[in-house]
Amino acid sequence: MNEVADEAGWDVEPGDEIEPLVQAVGRLIKVCREAVGMRAADFGEVMGYGEDMIRKMERGQRIPRPEFLDRADQVLKAQGHLRAFMEDMRKARYPKKVRELAQLEERAVEMLLYSNHNIHGLLQTPEYARALFGMRQPPLSPDVVEREAAARMARKSVFDREPAPTLGFVQEQVTLERPYGGKMVLRRQLEHLLEVSQLWNVTVQVVPTDQEDNAGASGLIEVLKFNDGTAVGRSDGAFNGRPVSSPMDLRILELRYGMIRAQALTPRESQAFIEQALGRL
Repeated sequence: MNEVADEAGWDVEPGDEIEPLVQAVGRLIKVCREAVGMRAADFGEVMGYGEDMIRKMERGQRIPRPEFLDRADQVLKAQGHLRAFMEDMRKARYPKKVRELAQLEERAVEMLLYSNHNIHGLLQTPEYARALFGMRQPPLSPDVVEREAAARMARKSVFDREPAPTLGFVQEQVTLERPYGGKMVLRRQLEHLLEVSQLWNVTVQVVPTDQEDNAGASGLIEVLKFNDGTAVGRSDGAFNGRPVSSPMDLRILELRYGMIRAQALTPRESQAFIEQALGRL
């Protein structure tokens, strides 16, 4: 039962501003349950979870999954009051730092993105993302791995936005070759990368390992530009890795990104390069 119960939702991060909302939803679940005269243990049995898990959700210590609220609304005859919070809980399940990043990406009209260790998060397949999170040290629990991977996949909604943002990805060759999760996972990842590279608003470029000059030696670069003319960026090798928004700091990041892009293969050459990498798997 405990193994199944872990699928009921996600733990609330201490100090997360979403905590009061989760607590309110938990109280509503309890009110609805008591209104129909059902004990927590009986409700848990109907829902397929242990009483302890139900109590945790009612105390706001566990974020209920949207599917749980959908089913609970029917079981407790809540007349849509629980279902009304499904979207809120869908967003609440993602870690705070991911929600904040997703909000910035939703606003961006242009993104300049360089990755040198792995395929960028917006380009990852679910299997590839799980493999990355599964290799974290100290190890993450399976539940946390799933939560992090789901959060990463949710950020890919930027590809469906209207109007579409301009997305420029630059990847180091090694990111196309390191078989995180195994060769089959890498194969599907490269196939997906080719599919995305053909979108009209997306460019994908590869920096070959034998490129002698590489302005990306300082690590990851991300610059997000917004419609009002402002922007935010960060780089592992600049400003202690913290986000920056001043024009002077952003100019440094854009200069580095521009140099990396100039040193990379063209988008068409990069597509051919990715196809060759696929052929070697």
